[in-house]
Amino acid sequence: MVTKPRVIYWFRTDLRLHDSPALQAALDLRPECLYPIWCWDPHYVYRARVGPNRWQFLLDCQSDLSASITKLNSKSKLFVIREAPQTVLPKLFEAWRISHLVFERDTDPYARERDEKVLEIAKAAGVEVVSTRHGRTLYDPDDLVRENSGQPTMSMSQVQHAAEKIGDVPKPIPSPKSLPDSGDTTMNFDQTRPSPEPDFNKNQRSTKDESYAQLAGPSGDFSVPTMSELGLKPATSPHRGGETIALAALDKIIQDEHYTATFSKPSTAPTAFSPQSTTLLSPHHHFGSLSVRLVYWRVQEVISKPKNKSKSTTVPTNLIGQLLFRDMYFGAQAALGFQFAQTFGNPQARFIPWHLPSKIDVSTSLVTGEYTVDNSEAETWFQRWKFARTGFPWIDALMRQLRQEGWIHHLGRHAVACFLTRGGCYVGWERGAEVFEEWLIDHETSCNSGNWQWLSCTAFFTQFYRCYSPVAFGKKWDKNGEFVKHFVPELKNFSEKYIYEPHKAPIADQKKWGCLIKGDGSRNGEDGGSGPQTYPKPMFDFNERREICIQGLKNAYHIGLHGADEQVKDGTWKRLFDDAAEGPTEGTKGPTNEEQANGRREEDIDEFELDIAEDQNEHEVDGKGEETRGNGKKSRGAKRKGGQGTLDAHVISPRKKGKA
Repeated sequence: MVTKPRVIYWFRTDLRLHDSPALQAALDLRPECLYPIWCWDPHYVYRARVGPNRWQFLLDCQSDLSASITKLNSKSKLFVIREAPQTVLPKLFEAWRISHLVFERDTDPYARERDEKVLEIAKAAGVEVVSTRHGRTLYDPDDLVRENSGQPTMSMSQVQHAAEKIGDVPKPIPSPKSLPDSGDTTMNFDQTRPSPEPDFNKNQRSTKDESYAQLAGPSGDFSVPTMSELGLKPATSPHRGGETIALAALDKIIQDEHYTATFSKPSTAPTAFSPQSTTLLSPHHHFGSLSVRLVYWRVQEVISKPKNKSKSTTVPTNLIGQLLFRDMYFGAQAALGFQFAQTFGNPQARFIPWHLPSKIDVSTSLVTGEYTVDNSEAETWFQRWKFARTGFPWIDALMRQLRQEGWIHHLGRHAVACFLTRGGCYVGWERGAEVFEEWLIDHETSCNSGNWQWLSCTAFFTQFYRCYSPVAFGKKWDKNGEFVKHFVPELKNFSEKYIYEPHKAPIADQKKWGCLIKGDGSRNGEDGGSGPQTYPKPMFDFNERREICIQGLKNAYHIGLHGADEQVKDGTWKRLFDDAAEGPTEGTKGPTNEEQANGRREEDIDEFELDIAEDQNEHEVDGKGEETRGNGKKSRGAKRKGGQGTLDAHVISPRKKGKA
């Protein structure tokens, strides 16, 4: 008599029933019983930066999936088990007499390491593993790398050429109509509780994390944890997760055929907030509550209709292009692993001596989560940027939206990323990426790291002389400043003339409008608790700082180092930079890994899937004030003409001498 399989289906970043190739593989085994589980992995609970808004989105997705499973089989649900997969799975194999473990492939660096360990454990236990199916992207990232001659995908054309060799995007498969019963869920074994230190999310908690108090949850019913169990502060985002919500959102988008066919990312307004101008499907893609292949084929159905063909937008700016950009970053990360999310050791990342550099662990050559404060002013600017106290209302409004809602438009992400790195503060892109990791609900390590490298001109994009104005760019989209007034309400009474530069308003008008422009914003908008509100003055002269940053990038490009070069690894890069150059360039040798002992960890301080498409509105202004496209050549010493303006071409200033 042949024994039927007893199967664990391990949900991870695929929190849905529709178009799940891995789940279908589990069902194709025709199992006697199927255990749909989620392992409460301490890596994500403690070691990844996750704010309350993304936690809430995850819990929404899990609760919705569990309810959907129960609708198909009243005896089943999503069984959330409060232990690391590396320790709990071998115990489950024995306790539940498991014959097969099935899960969707994941090419994230941590996931690869975790899954390799699980494969070893399963082999030792005699459990067969099925993990050949991918579902997070249009194309398997490893296939993209293979067809790109084994190299990371660093451009859209490389993705497209590799995709042509791979073939068509697979058609989505339907949701199952039924699910097998789960078997006996008795767990007669001890729980292995993780150490909570270091806890990168310490400052997100108002009370102690109790999510590991009981293996099957407080009621022993394998429930989805709650925000209170995690000790987290309440979520503030209006955006909620779950497959049900995701499918309804997609239906609404597809029903508007004009929007779907003519969508062009650079033409969507970053100042639209109720509702937003883009799809906001990205967090569903991250958690897998919406299949990217389903989106791809439903969009294709719309744009292929005869009535839509002539007006349809194309890659890279259309909706299909947005999915391909995501695949590009996944392919780059699949090839480079952990190094993709940092400059040190990354052969594709240009080495730029930014302020606030990351500390590196000598044993792994990976960032530690700490950084060195080489310049107190840069540290102050970083904190003011993070907590929306820069004195530039456009930047502060975006950062407040990010923190409150967990999302900002891709052009808004462009603006704040450029401002922090090469367009003002000259602070390392890794600092900004960590903030986005903490606050975005759609954070994807590959996309976030790739987009910050793009916007800082560290990789992917080289035209560093093209900067976003923190004044003119917002004004271009929202002349009256309604977006600013919504997220920076202390300025709600300011006139159109001063809303983007309130420090220029006469004192009499500031008093009349109920907000004085003074200080550094540390009083949180109030003048000592009485009197009119306050809003900070600009923390620096943008035109001056922009020029300093441009000269710093020009110098770094001329020197031409990358993150994997030996001079970067051994610290001798400093010999190539003048002591007076921007950044921590003084001396002849930078700190080696062993010497980087006094860093600062982000969580010890009180309090992009950047969907990047080639911005068709981006242009420069030459010395005569005429528009001209940048040549985009990746030369080491890209030059900037006198008078070249910012990306939106609204700010034109003479070249100023600065520290470079």
